[in-house]
Amino acid sequence: MERSRAEEVDVAGTLAEKLIESHLVQGTAVPGEEVALRIDQTLTQDATGTLVMQELEALGLDRTRAEVSVQYVDHNLLQADERNAEDHAFLRSAARRYGLWFSKPGNGVSHPTHMQRFGVPGKTLAGSDSHTCAAGCLGMLAIGVGGLEVAMAIAGEPLHLRMPEIWGIRLTGALPAWVSAKDVILEMLRRHGVSGAVNRVLEYHGPGVAALSAMDRHVIANMGAELGATTTVFPADDAVREFLRAEGREHDLAEWAPEPDASYHHTDEIDLSTLEPLIARPSSPDNVVPVREVAGEPVGQVVIGSSANPGLRDFAVVAAMLEGRQTKDSVSVDVNPSSREIFEDLTRMGATFTLLAAGARLHQTGCLGCIGMGQAPAVGHNSLRTVPRNFPGRSGTREDRVWLCSPETAAAAALTGEIADPRDLAAELGLDPPILDLPAQAAVNTSMLVPPLPPEEAAREPLVRGPNISRLPDSEPLPDSLELPVLLRMGDNVSTDEISPAGARALPYRSNIPKLAEFTFNGVDESYPQRARDTGRHAVVAGDNYGQGSSREHAAITPRFLGLAVVIARSYARIHWQNLANFGVLALEFTDPADLDRIEPGHVVRLDGLRDALPVASELTVTNTSRGEKYVVRHRLSPRQVEAVLAGGRIPAASRARHQPSR
Repeated sequence: MERSRAEEVDVAGTLAEKLIESHLVQGTAVPGEEVALRIDQTLTQDATGTLVMQELEALGLDRTRAEVSVQYVDHNLLQADERNAEDHAFLRSAARRYGLWFSKPGNGVSHPTHMQRFGVPGKTLAGSDSHTCAAGCLGMLAIGVGGLEVAMAIAGEPLHLRMPEIWGIRLTGALPAWVSAKDVILEMLRRHGVSGAVNRVLEYHGPGVAALSAMDRHVIANMGAELGATTTVFPADDAVREFLRAEGREHDLAEWAPEPDASYHHTDEIDLSTLEPLIARPSSPDNVVPVREVAGEPVGQVVIGSSANPGLRDFAVVAAMLEGRQTKDSVSVDVNPSSREIFEDLTRMGATFTLLAAGARLHQTGCLGCIGMGQAPAVGHNSLRTVPRNFPGRSGTREDRVWLCSPETAAAAALTGEIADPRDLAAELGLDPPILDLPAQAAVNTSMLVPPLPPEEAAREPLVRGPNISRLPDSEPLPDSLELPVLLRMGDNVSTDEISPAGARALPYRSNIPKLAEFTFNGVDESYPQRARDTGRHAVVAGDNYGQGSSREHAAITPRFLGLAVVIARSYARIHWQNLANFGVLALEFTDPADLDRIEPGHVVRLDGLRDALPVASELTVTNTSRGEKYVVRHRLSPRQVEAVLAGGRIPAASRARHQPSR
C-alpha cells in the first residue's frame, strides 16, 4: 500500500536526488518547481527522429554538443512503399551531418540496444521516446520527452522539467517460479493506475532488488512510462556490473545507490515472493487481473518481444517452454528479436531453431507489432503480447483486443490456444521451471552501428530530403483574445495514439505534417480533420491524464497545424503537456472538474487579455458564450513556457531571441 509523506519530510539520500543534483544547472530541486538538467546523452528513433532532425535544421545547429547522441531506426521498418525508406535515408544523412551515431534498420530496438552499447551509470539521457526511462535499470537518469526537447539537448541546452516527487518502492523476497519482472510492473499498474506516478520518479530499492538482473530491471523501468512516471531508477550494483562485463564494458561501471537511511516523498513495498502471473486486459495497461481470473479465453495471436520484454532471457524462457512441442494451430506466434546481439545469442544457444520448430514466426529485429507496424490482429481475436501498451487501435486494428503479459504467460497461451496460468500448465504437462544457460559473454556486434563522421567531413554532408519529408510548419504568435468553437469533448486517459495514431497507415507520414494531419484524432472522431480545416482556430476539452502514452510531439503539432489553439483538461500527462507548450498550444486546467460537463461540442469559448495575463497570473477566466457562463481555469506554465506559448512555440521564441539586438 502506498504511503505518502510528501508534506511531512524532506527527501534525503535518495538515488534520484543524487542523480538530479549532480546534473542540476538551474533551479532548486523542490517538487513542482522548474529545474534545468545537463544532458550527457540523447536518443532518437525514426518515428520521432525525423522531426528532431528538422528541428536541428531550424535551429541552425552544426554538430551535437552531447557526449553521445544516437539515432536509431527501429519503428518504421516495413517498406510497403518509398516513404519509410526516404525517412531512413534522411535520418542517415542527418546523423552524418550533425555528428550522431546511426543504428541501421535491423540493428535493434533503441532501448535495449542503447543499454547494451552506450548505457553508463550516473549519466543523464534524454530521448524522444517515452520508454527512454528504461535506461534507469543501469542507474541512469533517463527521461522520455518530446522531440524538440531532445533537439535542444543535442544543441547543448539543458533539459527543463517540473521537479518530480520521489517515490521509493521497497522490494523484498524473490520471484517465485513462473513469475517474472513483467508481473512486478503489472502489479504496480494494478495498484496505482496509468496516472499513478505522474510527476514522480520511481526509485526501486531494498533487498529484493539484488534478485533482479539488469535486464529484469529494464522491464520494470521501461513500463514506468505506463504509470505516467517522469522516470525510474535502480541502483548500479553487482547486477549492473555483471551486465556491463558481459557487454565488454565493465570499465563504464560507477556505483550509484541510495543511502541506507534514504527518505522519500512517497513509499510502497512489494514482496516479490507473493506475486502471481498477472495480465492486463483490453484496452489499458492498468486493467490488470490475475491470469487465473481470465483463464480459458481463446487466443488467436501471441507476440513475443518489445522494449518491455527485450532480454535474452525473455526469449529463451519461451523457447524452453515450447521445446519439443507444437504451438496451437489456431494461434499465430510472432517473435520479434529486440536487438541483433540478442538474436545472435539466441541462435548460438539453439533457441532460435527451437522456436521455429515449434511453429513460431520469426520476424526482423525491431518494434513491429508493438507500434502497429505489421502484425495487426484479426477483429474479435485476442492477442497476447509482451509489449508495454494496449491502447485502443495501437496494434493497427481499430477494434483490437490486446492483452499485456509476461513471456511465460504468452508461451502458455501459444501452447494451449487460450489464456492459461503458466503454473497450471506446468502442473498439467509436468514442466519444471526452465533453468536457462545464458552465455556469460554477449555476442557484441557493432557492424550495423555507424560512428559519427569527423567534424570537417560532417560539415560538408548534405541532408537527403525525399518528397515525403516536409519542413516544419510556421506558427503564429498567440493572439490577445480568442473566440473558439469547441470541436471535441473527451473523457479521461486519452492517449497520444488516439490523437496521432501509430500503425502502418499513419507512421510512414511522420515526416509529412500536412499528410499526417489527416489522421489527427482518428481514434476519437474521424470527422475532426475536415471540421478543423473548415473551422480554423478552435479548442478541445478533456478529462484527466490527457495525452498519456507516447512522447510523439506529432500529437501536438498536427492539431496545431489544423488550428488547435487551446486545450482545457482536468489534468495532463507530463510529456504531452510539455509538447503542447513547445508548439504554442495553450494548455489550461479546470479548477472545478465539473465544469468539463458544462461544455458541449459546438459551444464557443472566449479568452481575453491573454498576452498580459499569462505572464503574471496562473488563473484565467473562460467564457462559454453559448451558455453565458464563466469558468475559472489555471495554467502551470513556467515563465519560459509562457514566453514560448506567446511566441507561437519554442522555435519561434528561440528565433526571436536570436534576432533581438544585443544591448
